[in-house]
Amino acid sequence: MEVGELLREWRRRRRLSQLDLAIQADVSSRHISFVETGRTAPSRRMVLHLAEHLQVPLRERNRLLVAAGYAPVFRERPLDAPDLRAARQALRQILRAHLPNPAVVVDRRWNLLLANDAARVLLAGSAPALLEPPVNMMRLGLHPDGFARRLVNEAQVRRFLLSRLAHQAHQTGDPELLALHAELAGHGDGDGDGDDEPPDPAEIAMPLRITYDRAEPSFLSTITTFGAAFDITLDDIVVEALYPTDAATAAALQEFGTREGWSAAP
Repeated sequence: MEVGELLREWRRRRRLSQLDLAIQADVSSRHISFVETGRTAPSRRMVLHLAEHLQVPLRERNRLLVAAGYAPVFRERPLDAPDLRAARQALRQILRAHLPNPAVVVDRRWNLLLANDAARVLLAGSAPALLEPPVNMMRLGLHPDGFARRLVNEAQVRRFLLSRLAHQAHQTGDPELLALHAELAGHGDGDGDGDDEPPDPAEIAMPLRITYDRAEPSFLSTITTFGAAFDITLDDIVVEALYPTDAATAAALQEFGTREGWSAAP
C-alpha cells in the first residue's frame, strides 16, 4: 500500500477530515490531499510530522516510512535486551512498589511480560493451558477456564474488557487484536448480556471483584503507558495495576502476602 493510502487510512481511523489534520499539523489541506492521492511525495520529515499528529504507533510509523521509500527509524528489541536494562529495572521497581497489590506488565497484545507475586490472585486456578507462555491476560480474564470463573461481577468486567479491546483494535488496526476480540467475544453465553454495550462513561477504572482463598477482594484496575517512549518495545508496554477498593481487601492482601511469602523481587 502506498504511503498516501496508509495516511488516509489513519486519518479516517482518527475520524479527522483533511482540513482537521491540516489545522492540527499546520500544513495546507491541499498538501494533505496531494499526499494522500500520490500527487506529492512527502518528505521523511513530513511523514513523521503527520504520523505524530495522527497518533500513529511507532511500529506503524516505520511502515509509513518504508512505504514512502525511507528507512525505518524506530528500533524494536526484546525487553530482555541488554540496552533495555534500565527500562526493566524501572518496571520491576514499579511492580515491587505496588506490593501487596497485584500488578502486571503486558505488551500491546496483552501478553504477560512481568508480574509481581501478588498477581497470583489473578492467575490462580486457571487452566494450565492458559498459563503456558505467552500468557495472554485478556484471554485469561475472559476465557471460561481462566479467572473469569472466579469473577463475582463477570458480566461487568467482560463488557469493560471487550469494549477496551475493540477500541484498541480499531485505533491500532492490529489484525491480531481484531482476531483476539473475535475469539473472546465468542466466549459469551449468547443470551444478549450486553457484551456489545459500551461501559458506563462514569467508569474511569475497571471494577473487579474476584474470589481468592475464601475471600472476595475488590479492586479498581488502571493502566499506565510510557507516553514519551521512542522505542517500539517501550511504546507497546502497558503496566496494569490493581488497587483495593476497601479496607477489607487491603487487609486480606497484607495477610496473603505474609502467609504466602510474596517476594519484593518480581
